[in-house]
Amino acid sequence: MAPDISSDALDALVHGSHGSPLDLLGAHPEGADHVSIRALRPTARSLTVIDETTHAHYPMNRWRDEGFFEVTIPAEIGALSYHFEAETHEGSTEAFADPYLFPPLLTDFDLYLFSAGTHLDAYQKMGAHPREIKGVTGVNFAVWAPNALRISVVGDFNHWDERVHPMIKRGVSGIWELFIPGIREGAIYRYDVLAINGYNARKIDPYGFASELRPNNASIVADIDHYRWQDSAWMQSRPQRKPLAEAMAIYEVHLGSWRRKEDGTWYSYRELASLLVQYVQRMNYTHIELMPVAEHPLDASWGYQTTGYFAPTSRYGSPTDFMYFVDYCHQHGIGVILDWVPAHFPKDGHALSYFDGTHLYSHADPRQGEHPDWGTYIFNYGRNEVKTFLLSNALFWLKEYHIDGLRVDAVSSMLYLDFSRKEGQWLPNKYGSNENLDAIAFLREFNEIVHRECPGAVTIAEESTAWAMVSRPLYVGGLGFTFKWNMGWMHDTLEYMQKDSVFRRYHHNLITFSIAYAFSENFILSLSHDEVVHLKGSLLTKMSGDWWRKFASLRLLFGYQYTHPGKKLNFMGAEIGQWREWSEERGLDWELLEWSTHQQLQQWMRDLNALYKTQPALYEVDYDWKGFKWIEPNDSEQSVATYIRYAADQEDFLVICCNFTPIPRQHYRVGVPKAGYYKELLNSDSQYYGGGNIGNDGGVQSHQTPAYEFEHSLSLTIPPLSIVILKLATSEEKARSLVSAAASAIAATVST
Repeated sequence: MAPDISSDALDALVHGSHGSPLDLLGAHPEGADHVSIRALRPTARSLTVIDETTHAHYPMNRWRDEGFFEVTIPAEIGALSYHFEAETHEGSTEAFADPYLFPPLLTDFDLYLFSAGTHLDAYQKMGAHPREIKGVTGVNFAVWAPNALRISVVGDFNHWDERVHPMIKRGVSGIWELFIPGIREGAIYRYDVLAINGYNARKIDPYGFASELRPNNASIVADIDHYRWQDSAWMQSRPQRKPLAEAMAIYEVHLGSWRRKEDGTWYSYRELASLLVQYVQRMNYTHIELMPVAEHPLDASWGYQTTGYFAPTSRYGSPTDFMYFVDYCHQHGIGVILDWVPAHFPKDGHALSYFDGTHLYSHADPRQGEHPDWGTYIFNYGRNEVKTFLLSNALFWLKEYHIDGLRVDAVSSMLYLDFSRKEGQWLPNKYGSNENLDAIAFLREFNEIVHRECPGAVTIAEESTAWAMVSRPLYVGGLGFTFKWNMGWMHDTLEYMQKDSVFRRYHHNLITFSIAYAFSENFILSLSHDEVVHLKGSLLTKMSGDWWRKFASLRLLFGYQYTHPGKKLNFMGAEIGQWREWSEERGLDWELLEWSTHQQLQQWMRDLNALYKTQPALYEVDYDWKGFKWIEPNDSEQSVATYIRYAADQEDFLVICCNFTPIPRQHYRVGVPKAGYYKELLNSDSQYYGGGNIGNDGGVQSHQTPAYEFEHSLSLTIPPLSIVILKLATSEEKARSLVSAAASAIAATVST
């Protein structure tokens, strides 16, 4: 007898448009002691139910040519356990369990938290998760698409047929879920979305842990729970760290173009682990900051147009390969910061864009939902489920991948409704102003949650406007970031360094003004990738003058950066003096190190980092006037700036002298806080770094000659286009310095 099912419903099922598969498929009670079992298997010529309790075989009736089968068997619905055996049209046989027999993974509490915007570990339930239920292994799929009529899981395991595995909608939550037995890690899949409005598309998994290598882009089932971490010492110490008072010298890296193999292909995460960490250690950096590694289809976007927010890009390997990379960094004392992009997402049709036939993750109104500069969509931060997606994603990287910090890209574009928009192209908030209230609330919640859930991890804002208190705590009205990039310092300093030294006297304020606001935020002084692309030239080519002046000026720039209050960030390649602009299409020009000038610049950066890490005066008090004091900020005529950096212990200090002209300053009077012998710790004009070897013979004795507000002073030689860093020496250090200076003088005399 044909099944008692509406023909319209059965037509919808076999044609892939029925949105409630549990109404038709699976086991259904027929009276008190019989069960009707139904299945849709288009590839099966015949289908048999095997009762796993009695081992009885029940051949099923094929009621539709499209592969709809049914059989009624004697059984009680609560105690039923069975599987199918199919004979395919090709004559082969296969056994499989019924997807509609198994309970859901998400609980009602999960659904509540997800809809409330507070499911902080949603990634543990959403997406694709290998699991075992009553001895049956498979993968649980869950996706949010409230405006879908029907969603099916399609992949290589069901011949990409959307009729085979339609998902189950979980009440009014908008979440669809299905456990598919027999699927294993490595299975390739998508969601076939049929919307209420007729929109039909095959989407990747928003919560997917892995993706195919571009140009392919389907999601891949990945089990990220079996990696065995070896960085317990690092992770246990992280909550006790005090990032504001510690050294932070960050090496910003694009993994695909830091170095390439001889054939032009990429190194893998595992290969980069040893190569990059060894280099970063040798150069004395403390952290690596990775440009976005979340999956993205276009190399030229550098990762800033993200499609797979939970998937490390497959360009360099698997999720566990990336875990190995982070693990290796931690085992060798290197922190890892990740660029994170919650400001916008691309319009690529296979990803978040128009996900369920609506602007699910963005705003429908382009005045709110589209970014005019980047051609991307803007997240709807006022929607709870979008907040769940983004907040759980942030914690995902910090918890599952042990990332030590998130640098949030394009914060300015999030804060302002009229960002890069003309009048009439944006909608004001409820108060009639241009602040994006939902985005502000989201950023505050993001920072609160990260610092609560992952103590010791840092958040960094790339924010280029004068928005107040970006890196101030929430309880005083701030946004709550740990740090903010100092874009003002970067713009002023590079503008100054590009000017011919003859004219610098007229622009001295470009060097000194940054101190006026240096302690208004917890700044990172960044010379990032943004400054060496789009025809801006490399840092070396920005420096004015001839070959010698360019290298001397670049050493001076870095020295000024490292002695200025704030943590430090430099983009890869600057330390070896790249002449060409950076491009994601090739590796750095490492062959430049065949030239002594480039080797010497690299050595300067290595020693500058080493000095920075060993001198508390350069990092302990970065965010308070107690850590900085001008000696003489106003010598614009000679383009010289002199200042002091103090450690938390005010007895520990450094004297810094910068000469921004190619003219040596002889007998230059510099006031100092204490009498004694001042050892020259570092001099960028040393011959060792490619300079002219002008200096102070390793150190200088102070005189009781008042200078500025100090009773004691030094008479110094400040070399051309250079920085000199001095420190009050102990008696033993003074004796060693004098002996060394005498030995150098004797050697020079003998040589002559």
